[in-house]
Amino acid sequence: MKIYLNGKLVDRERATVSVYDHGLLYGDGVFEGIRAYRRLVFKLEEHLDRLFESAHTLMLTVPLSKAQLAAAVIQTLKANHLADAYIRVVVTRGPGDLGLDPRKCPRPTLFIIADRIVLYPDQLYREGLSIVTVPTQRNVPEALNPQIKSLNYLNNILAKIEATNAGSAEALMLNAQGYVAECTGENVFLVKRRAVLTPPPYVGLLRGITRDTVMALARRQRLAVREEVLTRHDLFNADECFLTGTAAEIVPVVRIDGRVIGTGRPGPVTGVLRRAYQRLTRTDGVRY
Repeated sequence: MKIYLNGKLVDRERATVSVYDHGLLYGDGVFEGIRAYRRLVFKLEEHLDRLFESAHTLMLTVPLSKAQLAAAVIQTLKANHLADAYIRVVVTRGPGDLGLDPRKCPRPTLFIIADRIVLYPDQLYREGLSIVTVPTQRNVPEALNPQIKSLNYLNNILAKIEATNAGSAEALMLNAQGYVAECTGENVFLVKRRAVLTPPPYVGLLRGITRDTVMALARRQRLAVREEVLTRHDLFNADECFLTGTAAEIVPVVRIDGRVIGTGRPGPVTGVLRRAYQRLTRTDGVRY
């Protein structure tokens, strides 16, 4: 496997960064996860736009332009002969000293990994997920804005540990006011009387690329789509529930905290949206 590292393609075993890199020492950096389907990179422009926005807020310089970075993504995919892939683009503050000061890091580190990913087995897409609400709350936006897709994912990892300990595949995270935020790596949707509802970003969630895509697809299906502040009660009494994310795509949820959602099987609206999403990923993208 070849990794793009600071302008060069290197073997995986040689793709190393300094132990003084502030991405490692402090989680000071940003990333994006992107998918390629049948040699089409899906939503590449949107992902790179978000990467640059995250970096700008952190006052972190991305060492390539958007066009150059897009070309580097394509170069990495071709080098690994991957038609279907998960791409991880990472920009760190770079090596510095043991202090926090980002001014001590003169050169950022940039690397791109292109590999395969299977987040959930096929069975869970057919039968649906069972998820649990965990005690770990989503970070408050005033402390760490969730629109910054940073390397510091400890909040999500703690929630994932709690879900795993409870025997669940995924964790539902609430905000400090007790409203539904998101899961550890996916946005949350419910369907009620053919209306598709999802929490608004201001409750403390990352505005996902897949989330926005699914909302647009739902509108094309003439479904009502609304951002609403949601509680667990709303989820428990939904007709359908599903999660969205770049790696997960669209995965149905059939049980939350022991409550059966709807019929206890993936619902028809979820199925329609999932098929529409799959069609889109295979026809819309940057070809390589």
